[in-house]
Amino acid sequence: MRCDVLAVGTELLLGQIIDSNSAWIGEQLAAHGIDSLVQVKVGDNVGRIAKMLRRMLDDSDAVIMCGGLGPTHDDLTREAIAAVLGVDLVLDDVVADVIRDLFASRGRRMPDNNLRQAMVPVGAAVIPQTRGTAPGLICPITIDGVDKVVFAVPGVPHEMFDMFERGILPELKNRAGDPSVIASRTLLTWGESESGLNERLDEVIAELEQAGNPTLAFLASGWNGLKVRLTAKAASLDDCNAVLDPWDARLRAELGELVFGADDESIESVVLDLLRSKGWSLGLAESVTGGLVGARITGISGASSVFRGSIVSYATEVKRSVLGVSEGPVVSESAALEMAHGACRVLGADVGLALTGVAGPELQDGMPAGTLWIGLVWPEGELTHMLRLPGQRQQMRQYSVISSLDLLRRTIG
Repeated sequence: MRCDVLAVGTELLLGQIIDSNSAWIGEQLAAHGIDSLVQVKVGDNVGRIAKMLRRMLDDSDAVIMCGGLGPTHDDLTREAIAAVLGVDLVLDDVVADVIRDLFASRGRRMPDNNLRQAMVPVGAAVIPQTRGTAPGLICPITIDGVDKVVFAVPGVPHEMFDMFERGILPELKNRAGDPSVIASRTLLTWGESESGLNERLDEVIAELEQAGNPTLAFLASGWNGLKVRLTAKAASLDDCNAVLDPWDARLRAELGELVFGADDESIESVVLDLLRSKGWSLGLAESVTGGLVGARITGISGASSVFRGSIVSYATEVKRSVLGVSEGPVVSESAALEMAHGACRVLGADVGLALTGVAGPELQDGMPAGTLWIGLVWPEGELTHMLRLPGQRQQMRQYSVISSLDLLRRTIG
């Protein structure tokens, strides 16, 4: 069973709204073993919506259309579906009464154009609305002798979530017949480029392609790391895990310490768990990152049991007066180490992590943009590490965050 997604709305194309609905629908379809291979956005134009819907129906068993069911002149999903089905739109009196009653219950006058939401393509079934005014639609269609279906739901997320669960998912399961599950396992890595990871895994990838199940994909996620995702399809979640487990172990063996976590973990949650297991507290001294490391750490519930705080010592005089950095360049090995010691001393922490560098675009202390010095002290030792990070100013700062936390993880783990 294949079900693709068509998101309707010019605002999606203009970037005024991020299409999170399609991502959520894709996640739900995968969880229930329904393949979804294409997600498309189209603007508010009947001809273009209908053209795209026809094209998608050529390849899929079902299409979920999201958005364009409102009461205004630019809500055109109903008209486009009717055009593709070759039928008229007719007023559904039951839906019209529901809309009228909803406005009456709120003591508001109902604009006449709200009755557009009660117009239904001939032959379609309605998914009753429980949270707004626009009902959803289930529209069967036969193409070249093959029975297919078009679903339409509002773009308002909480309305769409509800209709998907009540109306779309049961229909898809009924049409799919044999139940199946799609499950993924994602390994989180740092310290190697995407092409480098691909090269390391060439042999594994060749074996996976021959096996066919599971599949492997890479996803570069900025300062959340490089993700290696395994996806399996089987009759049940237990069967999926049985397929995934040996390949998960194989990837971990090939990638070694590049792997810092899996699935919903993050570099900061992993570091906090590691420090907690050792009974150590953490203090930060941040210059180039301006508090970004501390912000990531405090985003984790329970961080206060480990995290003492962060000194954002952006100005040189603060590095000297608060952290005790000696005279001389502040983007240097010695400054990074003194900042780390200062963080431990001032914050009363067992572990001190410090970052000083050049985000650019200008040189600083003779160092080019992208230079990062990390200082680390812990009860068993101290070290410094220098990196040349790519990217413009903000990207360099973000890479500094994950790079410093990953160094901490590898060092004390």
